[in-house]
Amino acid sequence: MSGMAARRAKIIRFPVPPPKTPPPGRPGAELVEACRCRDQTEAVVVRGLLESEGIAVVPRSRLAPSVYPFSVGDQAEVLLLVAAADLARARAVLAREW
Repeated sequence: MSGMAARRAKIIRFPVPPPKTPPPGRPGAELVEACRCRDQTEAVVVRGLLESEGIAVVPRSRLAPSVYPFSVGDQAEVLLLVAAADLARARAVLAREW
């Protein structure tokens, strides 16, 4: 074995994740909380209202509806996130008397 070269293992590199890119049309947009809704139904209505005013909304929830078909208390809470630049306008729309 002294004359043979040591066998080396093949190194497999982990893939490098692509750089994070902001959403299209909103360079560098930071998402902030605009509203907390009690359940999914309320969140859908409020999201529709904000989107009808041209404000993009991203819902965030801790509940997976496909796993848990019902919810109790704050478990069903849904956060509606908007771009930081749209926060003042979103709050003005939500504060309107209908």
